[in-house]
Amino acid sequence: MARAGLSVMLRLWAGRLERVLGIGVEFLAAGLVLCEILTLFAGVVARYVFQQPLVWSDELASILFLWLGMLGAVVALRRGEHMRMTALVGRCGPQARELLEALTITGGALFLLLLQGPAVDFASDELVVSTPALEISNAWRAAALPVGAGLMILTALLRLFQGFRGATVLGSIAITAALAGALAGLAPLLHGLGNWNLLVFFVGVVAACVLAGIPIAFCFGLATVGYLSLTTDVPLPLVVGRMQEGMSHLILLSVPLFVFLGLLIEMTGMARAMVAFLGSLLGHVRGGLHYVLLGSMYLVSGISGSKAADMAAVAPVLFPEMERRGAKRGDLVALLSATGAQTETIPPSLVLITIGSVTGVSITALFTGGLLPGVVLAATLSLVVWWRSRGEDLSQVQRASPAQVMRAFVTAAPALALPFVIRAAVVEGVATATEVSTIGIAYCLLAGVTLYRGARWGRLPGLLVETASLSGAILLIIGAATSMAWSLTQSGFSQDLTRLMASLPGASAGFLAVSILVFIVLGSVLEGIPAIVLFGPLLFPVARQLGIHEVHYAMVVILSMGMGLFAPPFGVGYYAACAIGRVSPDEGMGAILAYMVALLAGVILVAAVPWISIGFIH
Repeated sequence: MARAGLSVMLRLWAGRLERVLGIGVEFLAAGLVLCEILTLFAGVVARYVFQQPLVWSDELASILFLWLGMLGAVVALRRGEHMRMTALVGRCGPQARELLEALTITGGALFLLLLQGPAVDFASDELVVSTPALEISNAWRAAALPVGAGLMILTALLRLFQGFRGATVLGSIAITAALAGALAGLAPLLHGLGNWNLLVFFVGVVAACVLAGIPIAFCFGLATVGYLSLTTDVPLPLVVGRMQEGMSHLILLSVPLFVFLGLLIEMTGMARAMVAFLGSLLGHVRGGLHYVLLGSMYLVSGISGSKAADMAAVAPVLFPEMERRGAKRGDLVALLSATGAQTETIPPSLVLITIGSVTGVSITALFTGGLLPGVVLAATLSLVVWWRSRGEDLSQVQRASPAQVMRAFVTAAPALALPFVIRAAVVEGVATATEVSTIGIAYCLLAGVTLYRGARWGRLPGLLVETASLSGAILLIIGAATSMAWSLTQSGFSQDLTRLMASLPGASAGFLAVSILVFIVLGSVLEGIPAIVLFGPLLFPVARQLGIHEVHYAMVVILSMGMGLFAPPFGVGYYAACAIGRVSPDEGMGAILAYMVALLAGVILVAAVPWISIGFIH
């Protein structure tokens, strides 16, 4: 009896501490989102209104951004919003499910514990480095990782002791420690396996962790830390450096801003106005709003330079109305993920710019060649939409009259203008994506006050917390994936792959076929830019020797890589789409298969018909 009372008391105190910690972190994370927006907006006003750029604004925003990412990841962990697979967990009985749920927490905590020491060492090393503009120690930036990891460890432990029985807690800790100890004991054997360890860790360990339900970011992190610590002599602080580099890339500053912008568009009523107009045009067509999603992603793709930010700008606008019209959440997130792959070649694409810079291919030619392949893949995806929606019941849907369409257009015009203004400003070089997103936020707030008066301004604090949580979940995945990509680079795997592909039979056709397969795989384990930087300079000379036009090969490579990036179970983009759509990854698994087949058919068509890529290049 006394033991049961003590257990209840511990749970009670754990719950209270967890709530206090959670409220404090949410307050700080929301404040960081607000500070980020205000800092970047101040930089825009100073640059374009007063012609006096604030040299420190981007640097301060970058430091705040890393703290936002880590504290947002803490909020996401507390809310259970980190992306993970629950297919296996959901099929287990109550006791096994409880144990697996506890294992997901202890598995994630193991990665954070392994990361904590190297993160502290990395931050200590940065004490002597000063930032160029603010002239403060770079440790202010680097400290975000150990502090965030420490808070996530504390949150995980509190969740563990608050939500599970004592026997389950002890069992999960024992199993996690036993598995980690077994791998550590095999270290001498693993050292002799060479690059076969890539399969052991980046396929075997990742797959086992994903199927067990451990959050995807922690799966990537566990595999990377395990590979480097057990099979190499690489100091682990270097992994922390790669994570920081991946999470604080300047172009990613736009991710939380576009996430917040998407939430604002919905909150102010602009989303309802846009959907009403689009619905008046295509609402009477079977699958009409699915086609709108395809077209919208084509329109906004490349605006932010980040595919996650592109999806975040579109999904909140369309998903609520599509669900009200009967669309299944799994199908929506599957189509959103597929459109992410479809639009990888649409300019202004950061991937296009990167591939041009590392291979010497004309960026102008890449921009010209990237438009039509995206249309081809949109057409193949549209066939799947048409097939799936052919039996949709539209008996209760009336076609809008021309007068209704015009009224809807007038109401929606200020909202519809926003993506065109954003794209024009970025394409013409008037402003960066981050700058444009801050202007878009100000525009939405102004329009919400003056034109769309259905906004509930009391929701703003909640939107800031949502932005932090979603951004943290996405950025932690990107940081872990970046460190994994760096680990693959250090292994020498890229050189072995290049030699193999250069000796393939079948000349250009065989090379293109294998390139498609290879980049689908690479896209599933690497971020797009690391894959291009790593393999572009190696494989493009081989393509030229085989007589393949460099722009044509670029389109095939980028689209194939996009397929891998947005295909489960390993594609980071798929989990980012699920996070943005607030949908469990399990729900989209069945629906995405047909879309992936359609994308593959489109990629093969682009590979077989070079004119699609080079027909408009002068």
